[in-house]
Amino acid sequence: MSNGLQIEEAERLVSVATLASRTSSVLEKLRDSARSARADARREPTFTIGKAAELVGRTPAAIRDAEKDGRLPEPVRTDSNRRERYTLAQLNDMRGVFGTRPYRAPTDPCCVVAVQNFKGGVGKSTLSVHLAQYLAIKGYRVALIDCDSQASATTLFGYVPDLDLTEDDTLYPFLREGERSSLDYALRKTHFDGLELIPANLRLFNSEYELAARMAQGNGALLDRLKEGIESISDRFDVIVMDPPPALGAISLSVLRAANALVVPVPPTVMDFSSTAAFLSMLDETIEQLADRGLAPELTFLRFVASKVDENKSMQKELLQLMRTLFGHAMVRTPLKDSAEIDNATARLMTVYELDGPATSSAVRNRCLNYLDGVNSEIEVDIRSMWPSHQKRLRQEALV
Repeated sequence: MSNGLQIEEAERLVSVATLASRTSSVLEKLRDSARSARADARREPTFTIGKAAELVGRTPAAIRDAEKDGRLPEPVRTDSNRRERYTLAQLNDMRGVFGTRPYRAPTDPCCVVAVQNFKGGVGKSTLSVHLAQYLAIKGYRVALIDCDSQASATTLFGYVPDLDLTEDDTLYPFLREGERSSLDYALRKTHFDGLELIPANLRLFNSEYELAARMAQGNGALLDRLKEGIESISDRFDVIVMDPPPALGAISLSVLRAANALVVPVPPTVMDFSSTAAFLSMLDETIEQLADRGLAPELTFLRFVASKVDENKSMQKELLQLMRTLFGHAMVRTPLKDSAEIDNATARLMTVYELDGPATSSAVRNRCLNYLDGVNSEIEVDIRSMWPSHQKRLRQEALV
């Protein structure tokens, strides 16, 4: 039988090679569509002067005064003399002028947060990307590292990973080659000012086998390889968000070793809750085993996020209440509800934060933003709580 495995379809056999060719052709069209979207609509999020003032921490009048006296450039205006919306880069310039950048102090630790669950389909990549973009909008210096060979996070930045990227653009060379000393080669700018991405593609999957094989030969120090890479770039960022694969493999262990914070998305369904219970048991055993080898992760905070929530379903409401009881203060208060706004944005290889207008309706969009902002703002407080330089401001804002 040529091409090895074959799949029976109706009255004829179709080879895997043929199917691969067909899907590649479709991906080519997807890529062209994504590129068109990038050229036409993929740009930094923009903000009205009122929203810009809120994000910068000043009043609209203060922004206008700074534009008049030359501290800020004059605003761009439309043909009808209306003020154009401000880009994220312009907001960050304003923060520099007004002294409101939220950066950590050089002596504060970089927050390295892993959004992790060993089960797929729990909203891990959706949460990772929206968290990274939210933090960038708030003015932090952020890196997002896609550690998952499925590359869902990478896709949300407009890439078709296995067509637009090679393995040399990912973590793979760093994990494979001991002579590399920094992850700097893989960082790439995104259309969000202050947010950089290390992308992934399917080739990253090869590193799972290679790392596992080398560790089986007694090279346990390889678990620290990703941690070393993150340390090589951490001085440039306030927060590094990692999106690991949904499995307990070599890369997931490396992510756990590198992280100092953990966020676990959990949909309130029986199967997902059961899977998360198993995840926590495995996590506990894994941490004990790592500790025996002197490699225990040092987690500053652990948070659970109820994801993909549909409170119209009575069983989900009951499970959500059970999760709040079990996890207590570790549970993020705001649920991340299932939303058509996220689904429609994702279908465009985009996120809710980069859309200027609703993909569904204004009401649906506003509800979705409330959920996203609620979840992300709670995690932001956890992140800032890691930084001694932010303690006074947190107390002044009544957040601790």
